[in-house]
Amino acid sequence: MTKRHVELPDEMEASLAEFIATVDERLAGEEDTCEVVEEVLVDLHGDRPAYDRWQDGEAVSPAERVRLQSYDPCNATLESEYYAEKDEERFRESKHLQWLWRQFDATPMADNVAFALRFRRMLADHLFDECGDDCRFFKGITFTYGHNITVGDNVVVHDDVHLDDRGELEIGDRVSISDGAHVYSHDHDVVDQTEISNYRTVVEDDARITYDSMVRAGVRVGENAIVGAKSVVQRDVPAHHIAVGQPAQSVKIKPGWEDVADPLDAEGGDTEARRIEYDLPEDLEVFDEFQRDLSPPE
Repeated sequence: MTKRHVELPDEMEASLAEFIATVDERLAGEEDTCEVVEEVLVDLHGDRPAYDRWQDGEAVSPAERVRLQSYDPCNATLESEYYAEKDEERFRESKHLQWLWRQFDATPMADNVAFALRFRRMLADHLFDECGDDCRFFKGITFTYGHNITVGDNVVVHDDVHLDDRGELEIGDRVSISDGAHVYSHDHDVVDQTEISNYRTVVEDDARITYDSMVRAGVRVGENAIVGAKSVVQRDVPAHHIAVGQPAQSVKIKPGWEDVADPLDAEGGDTEARRIEYDLPEDLEVFDEFQRDLSPPE
């Protein structure tokens, strides 16, 4: 092993455990999630005195009012708010939890690794569709919704990773996703970029997605495979292969796995088989931010 076990001082450990257990219990209980998130963020950001004054009807400045109102996730908007094909009922809940995750990352406590990893792991139980044991989520991770993500056991996701679950994202056991990587589950039409296709993207057990790489929607990164740094994966990576480049190509089989791996020139799977169909509401008022004429020239 290349890492050592780290422990917090007993007093800090006791405070940390009590705080995480309290938030976990409140999120799992009958309280309104929006109210729980608001109160937790008020206290994490040290704004309780101003918040109480505001709640008691005392005067606050316009800037203070906006800041205090913004702890309430019902007063916030995320980019994914605009996506028409999402499950609105599930999003109402996951939006609140995602807001808590993001705003926690804006606090000084987010840099206390022993605390922050455990807090995010607790939130993952409430936000993700499924999350396994002993997972580690570092700072700056973003999601589209969160509720379309399935994570196995002993997964590590490092700083500033984007996990796009506009479609579905399945991450297996013991997967490592390095800093700055982006894993997508939706794609845009090349002519009309407002036309969206959603997919199920799969990262299988023991795979490694390394620094600053990108996995395109619908791709399957096979068991025990490696995606090299800054690579762009546009087709499936077979199990035990090392894929590098833009676009990524298999260049090597991991030593010791040659007898069980497909050959380097093996054909990848069909990403279209992982497309997720969806229906839009009949009464949807379409918002087209580009207003382009997409007709080809005559």
